[in-house]
Amino acid sequence: MSVVQRTGEVRKWYMLGILGGLVITGQHLLKNLFQRKKMMTINYPEEKYEYSPRFKGNHVLTVKKDGSLRCTACMLCATNCPAECITIVAAEHEDPSVEKYPIHYEIDILRCVFCGFCEEACPVDAVRMGPEWQTPGRSGANFQYGIDYLAYRPQLKGGIQTFVDDEERHKAGI
Repeated sequence: MSVVQRTGEVRKWYMLGILGGLVITGQHLLKNLFQRKKMMTINYPEEKYEYSPRFKGNHVLTVKKDGSLRCTACMLCATNCPAECITIVAAEHEDPSVEKYPIHYEIDILRCVFCGFCEEACPVDAVRMGPEWQTPGRSGANFQYGIDYLAYRPQLKGGIQTFVDDEERHKAGI
């Protein structure tokens, strides 16, 4: 690839570029001042932007019909996470038909890049990215989300159930 470089006095006229940028900025300023109805900005606390249904926001752990977590503690979401923000501690379940379950599942939202790899890696549809995107907090400790927040927070109204139950999955060969 060749680069064309200007020679002579024209190269030193950087002020023309700066003035051109200022003219463009001034035009946008005046347009927004006198045509407020066409302005792209919304007044945030009063007006909220409606995102599409495909928007991926905060994480949600889904629950089964009986209210227990769907997560099988397979560690695929934690392994697939590029930010390494998911921590899982597994334990054996009392029910012999269930191999293991998470006793500790934590996501550090401040490290999370919201890429959705954890959702795609989960073989049992236990992790989803929900529609919530506002996460206020006063300190970094408020952004360590555990099982209670991820699965049973009040906004979820008892948890998000998956569409296909375990028996239906086994019958379908999933």
